[in-house]
Amino acid sequence: MGARTSDLRPLTLAQKVAALARSHLFSGSPPGTLESLARLAEFRLLGQGEMLFLAGEPARGLFVIVSGSIRAFRVNAKGREQTIHVEAAGATLAEVPVFDDGNYPATAVAEELSEILFLSKADVQRFLIANPAIALNALRLMAGRLRRHAELVDSLALKDVGQRLGRLLLTEAQTLGTRDLDFSNQQLAARIGSVREVVSRTLARLAQNGLIDIDTRARGITILDEQALKRFAEDEV
Repeated sequence: MGARTSDLRPLTLAQKVAALARSHLFSGSPPGTLESLARLAEFRLLGQGEMLFLAGEPARGLFVIVSGSIRAFRVNAKGREQTIHVEAAGATLAEVPVFDDGNYPATAVAEELSEILFLSKADVQRFLIANPAIALNALRLMAGRLRRHAELVDSLALKDVGQRLGRLLLTEAQTLGTRDLDFSNQQLAARIGSVREVVSRTLARLAQNGLIDIDTRARGITILDEQALKRFAEDEV
């Protein structure tokens, strides 16, 4: 059983320092430099489904995920969701507005109970100016995110639903280290830019071909033939 909101308390200063040191952005900071930044970090606790920020809102700073996971997504005029990325502990969110003074480019919501640290734009900018080596981490993170966004655009433009779904299942299995996945059809649809009904038909097709097994009662998907699923994701037209 996972932790409940009532079980979690605000982080101590030492815990904030440790969380920042584990993050992809601030890892490698000189010893002792993170304590001053940690004193400025605001602790936030989000329940599952709770919004962190909305697309278009003025961006006040960035967020460091201490535990849990956060999904960033956009919604089109017809109400269809497209997941942009899902981040877990150690990741940061909203780095771009820290540097371009723009609004939040996407909406972010907690996928599960999540602990977050918030740092204002001004505090982050002062820290990076004082520690230019860490600024390279920020450039590296944003470059990596740009590459992933380019891959997402390529997938949406050039791959069909079956290919996108197959690739997503393989990626999640690799990331989680298990072939047993727990996604609703609606969640899968939002991740690949489709609708639930199309995802349902595609999953049924994969199951009929022996590539996956579906447990409808437990909302579970098990990859049975990883190599065949990989061929399906790469070769289907």
